[in-house]
Amino acid sequence: MRPALSRGMLPELVGYHLRRAQVAVFADFTASIGRHGLTPGQFGVLDLIRANEGLNQSELGQAMGVDRSTVVAVIDRLEGRGLVARRPAPGDRRAHALCLTEAGGALLARLEPLVRRHEARLLAGIPKAERALLVRLLGRVRRNLAGDGALE
Repeated sequence: MRPALSRGMLPELVGYHLRRAQVAVFADFTASIGRHGLTPGQFGVLDLIRANEGLNQSELGQAMGVDRSTVVAVIDRLEGRGLVARRPAPGDRRAHALCLTEAGGALLARLEPLVRRHEARLLAGIPKAERALLVRLLGRVRRNLAGDGALE
Protein backbone atom coordinates (compact mmCIF):
# COMPACT_ATOMS: atom_id res chain seq x y z
CA MET A 1 0.00 0.00 0.00
CA ARG A 2 1.31 3.44 -0.95
CA PRO A 3 1.77 6.08 1.72
CA ALA A 4 -0.55 9.10 1.66
CA LEU A 5 0.33 11.53 -1.10
CA SER A 6 2.41 14.43 0.11
CA ARG A 7 1.26 17.77 -1.23
CA GLY A 8 4.65 19.35 -0.52
CA MET A 9 4.40 23.10 -0.07
CA LEU A 10 1.08 23.34 -1.96
CA PRO A 11 -1.16 23.50 1.15
CA GLU A 12 0.70 26.67 2.18
CA LEU A 13 0.06 28.43 -1.16
CA VAL A 14 -2.99 30.63 -1.55
CA GLY A 15 -2.83 30.17 -5.33
CA TYR A 16 -3.18 26.40 -4.91
CA HIS A 17 -6.34 26.85 -2.84
CA LEU A 18 -7.71 29.45 -5.25
CA ARG A 19 -7.21 27.06 -8.16
CA ARG A 20 -8.83 24.14 -6.33
CA ALA A 21 -11.77 26.38 -5.41
CA GLN A 22 -12.06 27.64 -9.01
CA VAL A 23 -12.17 24.09 -10.36
CA ALA A 24 -14.97 23.21 -7.92
CA VAL A 25 -16.91 26.41 -8.64
CA PHE A 26 -16.66 25.98 -12.42
CA ALA A 27 -17.66 22.30 -12.21
CA ASP A 28 -20.77 23.15 -10.18
CA PHE A 29 -21.60 26.11 -12.43
CA THR A 30 -21.30 23.89 -15.50
CA ALA A 31 -23.50 21.25 -13.87
CA SER A 32 -26.03 24.00 -13.09
CA ILE A 33 -26.28 25.65 -16.50
CA GLY A 34 -24.16 23.50 -18.83
CA ARG A 35 -27.15 22.17 -20.73
CA HIS A 36 -27.71 25.75 -21.93
CA GLY A 37 -24.30 25.74 -23.58
CA LEU A 38 -22.76 28.68 -21.73
CA THR A 39 -19.44 28.83 -19.93
CA PRO A 40 -19.09 30.90 -16.75
CA GLY A 41 -17.27 33.57 -18.79
CA GLN A 42 -20.03 33.73 -21.41
CA PHE A 43 -22.65 34.06 -18.69
CA GLY A 44 -20.60 36.92 -17.20
CA VAL A 45 -20.43 38.65 -20.58
CA LEU A 46 -24.19 38.38 -21.06
CA ASP A 47 -24.87 39.69 -17.56
CA LEU A 48 -22.49 42.65 -18.04
CA ILE A 49 -24.14 43.53 -21.34
CA ARG A 50 -27.57 43.32 -19.72
CA ALA A 51 -26.43 45.62 -16.91
CA ASN A 52 -24.61 48.04 -19.26
CA GLU A 53 -26.58 48.07 -22.51
CA GLY A 54 -24.55 49.74 -25.25
CA LEU A 55 -21.08 49.20 -23.80
CA ASN A 56 -18.40 48.59 -26.38
CA GLN A 57 -16.04 45.63 -26.72
CA SER A 58 -13.10 47.50 -25.17
CA GLU A 59 -15.15 48.40 -22.09
CA LEU A 60 -16.35 44.81 -21.84
CA GLY A 61 -12.79 43.48 -22.07
CA GLN A 62 -11.62 45.83 -19.35
CA ALA A 63 -14.52 44.87 -17.08
CA MET A 64 -13.85 41.15 -17.64
CA GLY A 65 -10.08 41.51 -17.39
CA VAL A 66 -9.46 39.96 -20.82
CA ASP A 67 -7.82 41.14 -24.02
CA ARG A 68 -9.58 42.41 -27.12
CA SER A 69 -9.12 39.23 -29.17
CA THR A 70 -10.77 37.17 -26.42
CA VAL A 71 -13.72 39.58 -26.29
CA VAL A 72 -14.15 39.48 -30.07
CA ALA A 73 -14.18 35.66 -30.07
CA VAL A 74 -16.73 35.48 -27.22
CA ILE A 75 -19.00 38.08 -28.83
CA ASP A 76 -18.73 36.27 -32.17
CA ARG A 77 -19.92 33.04 -30.51
CA LEU A 78 -22.74 34.74 -28.61
CA GLU A 79 -23.79 36.69 -31.69
CA GLY A 80 -23.73 33.47 -33.72
CA ARG A 81 -26.17 31.96 -31.22
CA GLY A 82 -28.45 34.98 -31.53
CA LEU A 83 -27.90 36.10 -27.91
CA VAL A 84 -25.98 39.35 -28.52
CA ALA A 85 -26.09 41.98 -31.25
CA ARG A 86 -23.50 44.53 -32.29
CA ARG A 87 -24.86 47.94 -33.21
CA PRO A 88 -22.99 51.03 -34.42
CA ALA A 89 -21.78 52.96 -31.38
CA PRO A 90 -23.14 56.50 -31.23
CA GLY A 91 -20.36 58.96 -31.96
CA ASP A 92 -17.72 56.34 -32.92
CA ARG A 93 -18.05 54.57 -36.25
CA ARG A 94 -15.17 52.23 -35.39
CA ALA A 95 -16.78 50.84 -32.23
CA HIS A 96 -19.74 48.55 -31.69
CA ALA A 97 -22.32 48.99 -28.97
CA LEU A 98 -23.30 45.62 -27.52
CA CYS A 99 -26.83 44.67 -26.58
CA LEU A 100 -28.71 41.53 -25.71
CA THR A 101 -31.18 40.18 -28.19
CA GLU A 102 -34.62 39.12 -27.05
CA ALA A 103 -33.31 35.52 -26.96
CA GLY A 104 -30.29 36.60 -24.87
CA GLY A 105 -32.51 38.37 -22.35
CA ALA A 106 -34.86 35.40 -22.15
CA LEU A 107 -31.97 32.99 -21.61
CA LEU A 108 -30.54 35.14 -18.81
CA ALA A 109 -33.95 35.28 -17.15
CA ARG A 110 -34.11 31.46 -17.19
CA LEU A 111 -30.55 31.09 -15.93
CA GLU A 112 -30.66 33.61 -13.09
CA PRO A 113 -32.39 31.33 -10.56
CA LEU A 114 -30.01 28.48 -11.47
CA VAL A 115 -26.99 30.72 -10.97
CA ARG A 116 -28.35 32.02 -7.67
CA ARG A 117 -28.79 28.41 -6.43
CA HIS A 118 -25.23 27.64 -7.56
CA GLU A 119 -24.00 30.69 -5.61
CA ALA A 120 -25.95 29.58 -2.53
CA ARG A 121 -24.29 26.14 -2.69
CA LEU A 122 -20.80 27.57 -2.91
CA LEU A 123 -21.42 29.94 0.00
CA ALA A 124 -23.33 27.49 2.21
CA GLY A 125 -22.17 27.73 5.81
CA ILE A 126 -20.30 31.00 5.26
CA PRO A 127 -21.93 33.86 7.21
CA LYS A 128 -22.82 37.03 5.30
CA ALA A 129 -20.08 39.12 6.93
CA GLU A 130 -17.48 36.52 5.98
CA ARG A 131 -18.81 36.43 2.41
CA ALA A 132 -18.22 40.18 2.08
CA LEU A 133 -14.75 39.74 3.56
CA LEU A 134 -13.98 36.93 1.11
CA VAL A 135 -14.98 39.12 -1.84
CA ARG A 136 -12.85 42.01 -0.54
CA LEU A 137 -9.84 39.76 0.01
CA LEU A 138 -10.11 38.18 -3.44
CA GLY A 139 -10.33 41.66 -4.95
CA ARG A 140 -7.20 42.64 -3.07
CA VAL A 141 -5.35 39.56 -4.33
CA ARG A 142 -6.37 40.41 -7.92
CA ARG A 143 -5.33 44.04 -7.56
CA ASN A 144 -1.97 43.03 -6.05
CA LEU A 145 -1.15 41.12 -9.21
CA ALA A 146 -3.12 42.80 -11.99
CA GLY A 147 -3.21 46.44 -10.99
CA ASP A 148 -6.15 46.98 -13.34
CA GLY A 149 -9.52 48.61 -13.00
CA ALA A 150 -11.62 45.50 -13.64
CA LEU A 151 -14.89 45.13 -11.79
CA GLU A 152 -14.62 44.33 -8.11
